[in-house]
Amino acid sequence: MNKIKVLFLCTANSARSQMAEAFLRSYAGDQYEAYSAGIEAKEIHPLTRKVMDEVGIDISSQYSKALTDYMGKMHFGYLITVCNEADEKCPTTFPGMSQRLRWQFEDPVKFVGTEEEKLMKFREIRDQIKLKVKGWVDNQR
Repeated sequence: MNKIKVLFLCTANSARSQMAEAFLRSYAGDQYEAYSAGIEAKEIHPLTRKVMDEVGIDISSQYSKALTDYMGKMHFGYLITVCNEADEKCPTTFPGMSQRLRWQFEDPVKFVGTEEEKLMKFREIRDQIKLKVKGWVDNQR
């Protein structure tokens, strides 16, 4: 069976898109090949790794990738933007793209607060992404 390729896109590929990629792989890796990228790739935020570890998902093998790593090189069944900025900056013409979806989540990296408050924000966004991915997968079946 050919798996449907899904690309999650956000600004830096440091938090939200990484979480979405990991959740899709965890929930439906038998049906989908999950990828993620950023408009301007930056390192994965340490709290992203921490909050995913807390729910038993190891993302140590994931790394930050740029959108240009994939454009025109791979066909995706879905491009899912997980923030407004990525949605606005992503080219409207994307070779090899079937469907484009927009899921908007707050950027936990930009949250200002104490370390504990930042951790709570990462957990909040992680849980929102988890529910969205799980709901989407359930609706695709």
